[in-house]
Amino acid sequence: MRPIQLFDAESSTYTYILGCPATGEAVLVDPVDKHWERDLKQLERLGLKLVYTLETHAHADHVTSSGKLRQVTGAQAGAPAGCNIGPADLQLINGDVVRFGQGQGIRVMHTPGHTAGSMCFAWHDNVFTGDTLLIDGCGRTDFQSGSAELLFDSVTQVLFALSDATLVWPAHDYKGHSASTIGWEKRHNSRLAGRSKQEFVSLMGALKLPRPRMIDVAVPANQNLGLPHSA
Repeated sequence: MRPIQLFDAESSTYTYILGCPATGEAVLVDPVDKHWERDLKQLERLGLKLVYTLETHAHADHVTSSGKLRQVTGAQAGAPAGCNIGPADLQLINGDVVRFGQGQGIRVMHTPGHTAGSMCFAWHDNVFTGDTLLIDGCGRTDFQSGSAELLFDSVTQVLFALSDATLVWPAHDYKGHSASTIGWEKRHNSRLAGRSKQEFVSLMGALKLPRPRMIDVAVPANQNLGLPHSA
């Protein structure tokens, strides 16, 4: 079964359904709070039952629905151990494999840079790159313990070590793109392709991006799986 991509227009966030046809078990990657009912209805249409939600990091531009989905379905929540998401059932570290369904395994890769704890998830010939690697771009590195040096290493040494044919599924896209490949990003990514680490660090340092509008709300909420802190 191929990943199913869902979209939140307000934050340009992609959520992904990973399913096992043999058992009907499914995983959601980076779900968004406003769409928890939509996501469950889509799972129902496909004959799938949610068993895990996975976070690539503590997002700064939207609130997750992982906590709500856990309340409603009993699915376990997984999150990077380095992102201070204390209520998560699975505190994921590099090399972990999240197993579901019949013979399905999602490989966890620590890819710091956008945030210190950021992770990517490899499943079959797909990689879910969070904000580490975007289509023709990458995540910013100027907050949440970000590091341009570490992001460069995470992309070039970890993600670019995957097969060129691996499909890249990012957490966001702002230009209407849906997917890419590792090979294309190696050759054409406008921030990374053909640049030395120092050139990349200089480029990222010169971006001067505005502070994310929701960061003060989203990050604390996401560190509690999107639930009120009294929940």
